[in-house]
Amino acid sequence: MNELRNKIFTRTVQTVTYLPHFISLVVICGLIKEFTANTGFINSIVAFFGGTPSTMLNNPKLFVPIYVISEIWQTAGWGSIIYLAALTGVDQQLYEAAMVDGAGRWKQTLHVTLPCIMPTVVIMLILKIGNVLNVGYEKIILLYNPLTYQSADVISTYVYREGLINQDYSYSTAVGLFNSVVNFALLISANYISKKYTDTSLF
Repeated sequence: MNELRNKIFTRTVQTVTYLPHFISLVVICGLIKEFTANTGFINSIVAFFGGTPSTMLNNPKLFVPIYVISEIWQTAGWGSIIYLAALTGVDQQLYEAAMVDGAGRWKQTLHVTLPCIMPTVVIMLILKIGNVLNVGYEKIILLYNPLTYQSADVISTYVYREGLINQDYSYSTAVGLFNSVVNFALLISANYISKKYTDTSLF
């Protein structure tokens, strides 16, 4: 998007992709349920092409794809803001020098843009690795049901069901603590590797 010359189109796409971030998660999950219901919009398309409509969220095999696609739709725009901010800090003289050397738009992206924003990319990667086991459990709780527990359950939702529903507080606390310890270990490891090989780290 940063390389497009039509700024009106760029701003329109950015606005559309940012909107889902500001919509309530409950509303987002309600839309997902409506779209994937037996009579929903997606099943209408499936039926049009000769498929058999079904309630997709009741199918364990479809839960993960639905979750991942909807999560990308919901977070891609907001997640790009930090990278767009990093792009504004790239020295324009570097692009001019690359153009003088005969580099096209693609080579400028590879040899100027990416190296300049790589510290930001590395920092964001370290932060994400440190949080890799903390999937957005609120969304999963709003979407899943007993039919999809096997494929939809993550550590956070398992802790929630064991602790608050089954009232097994000690066991759920132990699971939650183990999750935090693993996340901390991943964060330290990712930071160490990044500092050793790229000279970029959180601490």
